[in-house]
Amino acid sequence: MPPKKAAKKTATKKPAAKKSAAKKTTTSDAKKRVKVYETVRGMKDIKPLDGHYWVRMFHAMQNICKAYGYSYAETPVLEAAQLFVKSIGKGTDVVDKEMYSFEDRDGNKVAMRPEFTAGFARSFVNHGLFSLPQPVRMWTQGPLFRYDRPQAGRYRQFHQFDCEVIGERDPVIDAELIAISYNFLRDLGISAEVYINSIGTPEDRQNYTIELVGYLRSKRSYLSEESRKRITKNPLRILDSKDEKDQEVIQEGPQIIDWLSQESKQFFMKVLEYLDELQIPYVLQPTLVRGLDYYTDTVFELYTESSDHGSQSALGGGGRYDGLVELLGGKEQTPASGFAIGLERVILALREIERNEKKQDSTEKKERSGIFFAQLGEQARRKSLRIIEDLRRNGIFVHSSISKGSLRAQLEIADKENCSHSVILGQKEAQDNTVVVRDMDSGIQEIIDQKKLESYLRSLIKNT
Repeated sequence: MPPKKAAKKTATKKPAAKKSAAKKTTTSDAKKRVKVYETVRGMKDIKPLDGHYWVRMFHAMQNICKAYGYSYAETPVLEAAQLFVKSIGKGTDVVDKEMYSFEDRDGNKVAMRPEFTAGFARSFVNHGLFSLPQPVRMWTQGPLFRYDRPQAGRYRQFHQFDCEVIGERDPVIDAELIAISYNFLRDLGISAEVYINSIGTPEDRQNYTIELVGYLRSKRSYLSEESRKRITKNPLRILDSKDEKDQEVIQEGPQIIDWLSQESKQFFMKVLEYLDELQIPYVLQPTLVRGLDYYTDTVFELYTESSDHGSQSALGGGGRYDGLVELLGGKEQTPASGFAIGLERVILALREIERNEKKQDSTEKKERSGIFFAQLGEQARRKSLRIIEDLRRNGIFVHSSISKGSLRAQLEIADKENCSHSVILGQKEAQDNTVVVRDMDSGIQEIIDQKKLESYLRSLIKNT
């Protein structure tokens, strides 16, 4: 009898085991069916760990533009495709190969903006900004789109800091824009070099192009395949080529500076004199033309001192575009000038600086700075929200992690953020209207009346 009972018990367990296994399989299969989405190629997320770079750049933009009297403005991400075709020009890489253009549901040909300048020139005309005191100084920052091969510092959605001055032709305007771009980078701790040239008026450029095409045709067999195609389409773009075969031909060819009108030469010399006065170092680059059709006279690019000065390594650039506003339907002879700086490339330069600093200071302990506000208990948490806001309104900014309930966890965060002091508000302190201020290095604590906390923290910040 006992063996039969044992067999019966075993028989009742087997189906239950199968049912459990079936459930596990079903759950596992369901998890496998959930699709994990990735970013589209050439696009990127700005992660919280990188946020401090962007905030730092935004502050630097705001500060320098305010100092020079530039007003913030924006243009739409989506514009009529013809705006860029007409302004940038057919035969350019941007229009022919890189621009995101498509028909919308109404059959309109539209494009994601590949650059800022054409949009600002269009906006100037649309809103009659010529009625304002001239020149109109504008700045902006935001995303742009070009279908290009993704690489370090170069994405299909990228961001730029942009400044435009419309309504006045004066060499000092060009020098001012170069100063803003150069000093923006310097304020971030980046040592930059300015490469500069003049491409003169459209008439100057037309005369030079005739001479250049004749020379390039005589050297056709020595050029790269891409440059041979450009001889008839856009010969000036050959000057931007970084192909070694092309470089040898370009260096021996005619230089545009020799074809400038007297007025353009004098204008360019004035720009250089202003840069000398500003003590901004520059390098004359006779093959620098920039890749867009609307440029006239001054053109420039900025590089880090350690870069190889290739077209893919420029942090930014710009120049004058005196004919663009008129081309887009504005008043005749409306002069303009501007620049744009690639923010992803600026971040690459900042990271390189940080890597070098870490190598040099690897043995030195980083000095602590900043205040952390910690709380313990529900009453203290509620009260801490008001105290943190009162401090903020009075210009004192503190770190905090208000969702954390553990004091130890909060102090660990304060340590990771390298804060010099922590303000601690517990249940007792909430009732007594006091706080505890702890030195994060020594551990020494001091009890402070909440009414005196602001002045106490000011003295701490001043001395750290």
